[in-house]
Amino acid sequence: MTDLPDSYRSLERGSEVEIKVKASRFIGQAFGVTTEDEARAHLGEVRKRYHDARHHCSAWTIGPPGSTAERCDDDGEPSGTAGQPILEAVRRDGVHQACVVVTRWFGGTKLGKGGLIRAYDEAARLALDAAPHVTVWCDVRRTARCDYVDVGAVEAILARFTDVVVAVERAFESDPTFVITMRRSSEGAVCSALIEGTSGRVQME
Repeated sequence: MTDLPDSYRSLERGSEVEIKVKASRFIGQAFGVTTEDEARAHLGEVRKRYHDARHHCSAWTIGPPGSTAERCDDDGEPSGTAGQPILEAVRRDGVHQACVVVTRWFGGTKLGKGGLIRAYDEAARLALDAAPHVTVWCDVRRTARCDYVDVGAVEAILARFTDVVVAVERAFESDPTFVITMRRSSEGAVCSALIEGTSGRVQME
């Protein structure tokens, strides 16, 4: 068993959202990403598209629950007024493998630290709301090898776990082989059942 979840929420690419605060214009965009390079590529696309903007502030979270790396960048705004509010919006949304970029055109009126924090938070939140959310499953694959005499027992055990065994690939050559895809939290229970149900004859890899 593991304390890590079987799934997590991530994003598909969302539409652009725009807000205006005291003549400053903010555009927020949210993306699903799998690597930091991918997040940087999205940021580069935004910079190129809106090359006339003064700031392109960003935050992203890379990796599933349990192995998450986070990063945020104020891109010239006062420290803590842009990147961190965007990152906090990502955390509140509960998504992983996600990147949010908020672009700002200065409108001539200073917003102050509190105003900037609120504006970047709102733009990030609206961008996240606009992005379709998806469920990503954290499945694991284990290979079970057994003798032909135990094939029936293995099949019967797997049938007991149909709610957590996602797929089974079978190969019957020199030794019967089962490649089992299962929910992460059930790996221990499934493997133990196979070993105990064959009196230790099944080999788990």
